[in-house]
Amino acid sequence: MLPGIFVFLIVLSLLVFIHELGHFLVAKKTGIMVEEFGFGYPPRIWGKKIGNTVYSINWIPFGGFVKLLGQEARDKKNLPAKVHNCVYFSKPKKIKAAVLLAGITGNFLLGVFCFAIIYSKLGIPQKLNYVKIADVVEGAPAADSGLQKDDKVFAINDKKVAEISDFAKVVEEHKGQQIVVQTERGDFTVISRENPPEGEGRLGILITDTTQVFYPWWQMPFLGAWAGLKEALGWGIMVVLGLVLTIKQIFAGIAPQVAGPVGIYQLTTIAAKQGILELIQFVGMLSVNLAVLNLLPFPALDGGHLVFLYLGDILGEKRKEKVEHIFNLVGFVILLSLMVLITINDILRILKTSPFFTKLFSFLPF
Repeated sequence: MLPGIFVFLIVLSLLVFIHELGHFLVAKKTGIMVEEFGFGYPPRIWGKKIGNTVYSINWIPFGGFVKLLGQEARDKKNLPAKVHNCVYFSKPKKIKAAVLLAGITGNFLLGVFCFAIIYSKLGIPQKLNYVKIADVVEGAPAADSGLQKDDKVFAINDKKVAEISDFAKVVEEHKGQQIVVQTERGDFTVISRENPPEGEGRLGILITDTTQVFYPWWQMPFLGAWAGLKEALGWGIMVVLGLVLTIKQIFAGIAPQVAGPVGIYQLTTIAAKQGILELIQFVGMLSVNLAVLNLLPFPALDGGHLVFLYLGDILGEKRKEKVEHIFNLVGFVILLSLMVLITINDILRILKTSPFFTKLFSFLPF
């Protein structure tokens, strides 16, 4: 197993590289001249010019970059007329928007690909019309009653339970009471605990309302990709909801539970230790997360560039450039400040899980 820092660098580089690859491919396809497509960031280790593009490998291993001809404002005055049709700023807005969205699309498709691998390996999820017991905690009420792993639960107290939410609702309504769990093996009387141990639930079971189905080997990649697409869309919605919650927490004066680079490094290391499939799934989630975040209308993000792409029609090109410069400057300061605060929070959280620092913090007056 590679050390955690190398796994983290590989994952981070892959996410950024795929993002930049999306920009590169669409720019090439739409006739925009790409001056350089680099893996990593300068200083340069090696570079070779093929056609009009320099392909480079660089020392700082954090993904890659694409340098488009005429994308920077300062380039507009220094370009010869013969390349005018190949520069970024001369292209219609729909082409510029396509180039900007290509990086986001690349990250989203990487997420779909990762989830497709998982489902192709573990099976395609299929909804059941009942709840199945996936595991039983030893010594818990469910185990004492005779309930077993793989039992199919059809009803509780004669109320049909076809989904996890149905099951949880009935159990919660009868906390501290006896309930009758009706399965294909018969009825079992269980006590729904009022104060269960943490992580065990009121009955001490793990339940699911889906199963993993395997199809002929040649169908699995396609079905896995379809399941992966649905998973990526679902995860994208969760990221959006998480962002809304984070904003609410910030305005309410609550420290948001988000991870910065240090937190992501820790999570990547944990996923890598659990196995290759867990790491692939984590990469998929991170990639979809990055795609959603890049849609935000914030400086340095593709969403921010998209906003100013169309703002020129309202403000005028010269005024737009001034507003964009101020917007980017203020936004960069805010973004940098948030990253510093999140990183400090990550470090403190990790330190507090260390036995030594836990004892040390117990003596501090805060």
